[in-house]
Amino acid sequence: MKRVMIPDEEYKQRIARAAKLAGERGLDILVVNGSEADYANTRYLSGFWPVFERAGVAITPSGDCALMVGPESQIFASDFGHIDKVRVLREYRESANPQYPELHPTNFREVFKELGVTGDHIKIGMAAWLDTNLVIYEGIKECYPEAELIRCDDIMTTLRSVKSDNEIACLREAARITEIATQEVIKALRPGVTELQMVGIAQKAIYENGGEYEGLPLYVFSEKSTQHAISRSSYREIQKGDIVQINLAAKIDGYSPSIGMPVSMGPLTGLKKDLVEFCLKAHMWTEKQLKAGVIAADVAKDFIKYFQENGYGENLLYGPCHGLGLIEVEAPWMETISDYPLLPNMTFQIDTFAMGPNFGLRWEKPIVITETGCDLLSPQIGTIHEIEC
Repeated sequence: MKRVMIPDEEYKQRIARAAKLAGERGLDILVVNGSEADYANTRYLSGFWPVFERAGVAITPSGDCALMVGPESQIFASDFGHIDKVRVLREYRESANPQYPELHPTNFREVFKELGVTGDHIKIGMAAWLDTNLVIYEGIKECYPEAELIRCDDIMTTLRSVKSDNEIACLREAARITEIATQEVIKALRPGVTELQMVGIAQKAIYENGGEYEGLPLYVFSEKSTQHAISRSSYREIQKGDIVQINLAAKIDGYSPSIGMPVSMGPLTGLKKDLVEFCLKAHMWTEKQLKAGVIAADVAKDFIKYFQENGYGENLLYGPCHGLGLIEVEAPWMETISDYPLLPNMTFQIDTFAMGPNFGLRWEKPIVITETGCDLLSPQIGTIHEIEC
């Protein structure tokens, strides 16, 4: 069976598009940084996902580029990446901060000169500001004290927001595997198992069925910890009467859709039942609002209004959708200040999260925007699971 992946040619197209945007901004060079934890921007351009160390991509408006890595990653990056020029810079070393006294690395000035950038009063675009640490920033400033450093995060958002057919294929395949893992966890749930044991069930299913990695720290939370919008599973034993939140994600070539749903250990009653059922209605309401041409802020404002009009305004933390692609959460979000229109092939997670006094829950699934609505990248969710205990 043919592997689902991003082909080499698409990486070349991404570099060309990034170069064009850099030229339109009047930049002499564009620098994009990332790390093992937040690899999305650098992996989007290079295909490389570092371990321990950081990574960066430098691109000129003419389309020349280099992948910048730490001292231990040169061969690794050459084998896994899709950029021919791989250069070692001390600034991209791991957080243990080894000094490598015998190393003779290059520096930003030498890399930029190799790419044809000369002079001192240059404009350097920084397109992953939050992923640029102080060591990298100071390394650039030391080489170019007279340069203008310009924040250009919007360039990466522009590049990544509308997905190619290959990206959508990766998301679909990852969602297929995630669904298998979800069903395996539901089958294994019973009182007395720990949250982490259920994570192990999910991991086994993900890797057995072709996943590259988990798409996020796998969520199996129970009762009080279900109030955590983001968290990690623990050694807590799941008990009869608990509400259990499952949010799982498999990764294919970096692409990481997730599927989330609440599961009850026994019959749902009272506020738990009311909030689970209402949030499912709100989730399906959101799905119906999504199509090309709709302004994202309008969906967010109406989503909040929907909660408030149904008496659940105080239970809402955020919503209704966030961008999806490389890493399970990416720009753009749908917020009340999001003035952009939805476009065909934009991908999102419909993420409907609410909290009660001592529990929370989330219905979540991946979708792609079309001219007439949205297509699901995973099977439809909506079954309210009540496990016999």
